[in-house]
Amino acid sequence: MNAHTHIGSCGWIYEDWRGSFYPGDLPRKRWLAWYAHRFNTVEIDATFHGSPSAEAVAHWLAAAPAHFRFTAKAPRAMTHTLRLRRWERALEGFLAAMQPLQSRLGAVLVQLPQSFQPGADAGALRDFVLHLPHGWRFAIEFGNPEWHQPRFVNLLEESGVSWVWTDRSPLRDQERAPFELLPETADFLYVRLIGDLRTRGAGRVRYRQRLWSRAAALENWAVRLGKPEVKNVYILCGNHFEGFAPATCRELGAAMGLSAGRTEPEPIREKPRQLQLL
Repeated sequence: MNAHTHIGSCGWIYEDWRGSFYPGDLPRKRWLAWYAHRFNTVEIDATFHGSPSAEAVAHWLAAAPAHFRFTAKAPRAMTHTLRLRRWERALEGFLAAMQPLQSRLGAVLVQLPQSFQPGADAGALRDFVLHLPHGWRFAIEFGNPEWHQPRFVNLLEESGVSWVWTDRSPLRDQERAPFELLPETADFLYVRLIGDLRTRGAGRVRYRQRLWSRAAALENWAVRLGKPEVKNVYILCGNHFEGFAPATCRELGAAMGLSAGRTEPEPIREKPRQLQLL
C-alpha cells in the first residue's frame, strides 16, 4: 500500500470469515489486530447503531498500527430518525465518543436513506452541510439518485464534504463498471463497492470465499482510482460485491499495482456458488 490509498472492507466482524480469513482458533477480540496487519483501513459499522463506548474506541486504537485509518458511519438516529433535523446534539455526542480516534479517522460516513429526497429534505441537507464542525472529514452517501444534481454537487464542494461513490450494480451486470455521476467534491475520495444487496441471505449464502467475479468492474475502478490526480482515497468493499470482501480488497489492490491483504486462510472445502438473481 501507499500512504494515500486505503483499501479495506465494510466491517470486520463476520463469523463467516472464521476459517477463511481469520484462523479458526483466533479469539474474536483479536480479529481487528489480525485484519489491521493485512489491510490499511476499515469502515466501522457498529457506530451506525449508536455512539461507541470508551472501551470500544480504546480497543480499536490499541489493535491497529499507527498507519491504519478508520472510517465510521454516523449514527442512524441522526440520519434516519432525525433525518438531519435537530442533529446537533446527536452529532456532538458521537464526535465526543470518537475524539480519541480523531487523528486516525479518515472520514465520518453520513449514509442517507432512499426516502431522504430533494423535494422535502434539501433544506435539511443544506443546513447540515453548512454547519458541520471543523477538524473532521465527512462523506455523504445519497441513497436516492434524485440528489444527482449540480446544485447539490456544488453544495458539497463548497463545504469540502466528499460525495461518496457507490457501486451497487446488479449481479447480472457484474462485468460492467457503473460510471454515472462521480463528482469530486473534497480533497479525498470515499468509494464503497457494495454490490447487489439482494444477495443477502439468498439461498443461505455464506460469505467465506469469492462466489462470483466482478473482475472487469474492478479493473475499471482501478484505472479510475489509480490516476495521478487522485491524491487520497478510501475504498471500502462489501461482502456482497463478490461474495467475500477480503478477496475483493486483494484483487483491487493488485489491479492498482498495490500490495493489499496478504492472508493465511485455512482451506475451504465447499465449492463456490453462483447465485442467479433476476
